[in-house]
Amino acid sequence: MLLFIVAIVVGLILLVWSAERFVEGAAATARHLGLSPLLIGMLVIGFGTSAPELTVSALAAGQGNPGLALGNAYGSNIANIGLILGVVALISPLAVHSQVLRQELPLLGAVTLLAAWQVRDGTIGAFEAGVLLLVLAVFIGFSIWRARQAGAGEDPLASETVESLDVKPMPFMRSIVFTLIGLVLLIASSRILVWGAVGIAQRFGVSDLIIGLTVVAVGTSLPELASSISALRRREHDLVLGNVVGSNLFNTLAVVGLAGIIHPIGVGSEVIARDWPVMAVMTLLMAVFALGWRGRQGRINRLEGGVLLLLFVSYTTYLVNTVIQSGSV
Repeated sequence: MLLFIVAIVVGLILLVWSAERFVEGAAATARHLGLSPLLIGMLVIGFGTSAPELTVSALAAGQGNPGLALGNAYGSNIANIGLILGVVALISPLAVHSQVLRQELPLLGAVTLLAAWQVRDGTIGAFEAGVLLLVLAVFIGFSIWRARQAGAGEDPLASETVESLDVKPMPFMRSIVFTLIGLVLLIASSRILVWGAVGIAQRFGVSDLIIGLTVVAVGTSLPELASSISALRRREHDLVLGNVVGSNLFNTLAVVGLAGIIHPIGVGSEVIARDWPVMAVMTLLMAVFALGWRGRQGRINRLEGGVLLLLFVSYTTYLVNTVIQSGSV
């Protein structure tokens, strides 16, 4: 038992550290290769912070624990909005200026609705997973096209990305080394984390879905929290929201899609009745707050951040109480 706990703690620490190195290296490498700042902000940084979810879920699915993969993806989306945006907005209200993000928020809502279709029959098989990956490919292609049409300074997300990269300039070879080391350690730490999480789940008779929705989801969301707080210190508000939106898109499309291709994912009724609705409501609230309503400029203030954080805490508390009362789900 103690060994499983140590594995989770060590795995999470190593996962957070390696994810930060991977994102820093990948973003710097992309800049050296001439990618536009807008594309780096939209894809490399936003999607790169979901690398922990991708590696953990792929390994979990490959080892026959697809519930852990699905719980990790949906739980991370909930944590990104409730925990990360909630905490960051409580520290400092987030003003939203980027038109790119205003376009991506409705897309995230549509992808969340697509997720409901995916789980409707209780299984995410190869076909449904393939649809998710196809949507992801179309989105990436569209993002590349849009980034080529826009100038580097035309969108606040692009300018904030440039400022972020200028804080820690990195030579080309060093950026490649950081990327490779981060990737290798991501895989290694994910294996340790999955082993420990599955061990605890089996020891206590708790479903791997619950472990994925709680411990693993929060742990794999820590890189987003670290990068968001770092961006907040530089007042890069659009980059904070871009991290969350990009990560949630990647979680729903790539993480679940890849896991479903590796191994069919059985979806229990509790996901449809409990977890997806929470994810959908929090996604809707984030979009409403960020886009603005009744003529109000888009921003996430402290009150709205507190609402998001309260929803996250209430949801997590409910999951914990469910485990305590029943011992399993």
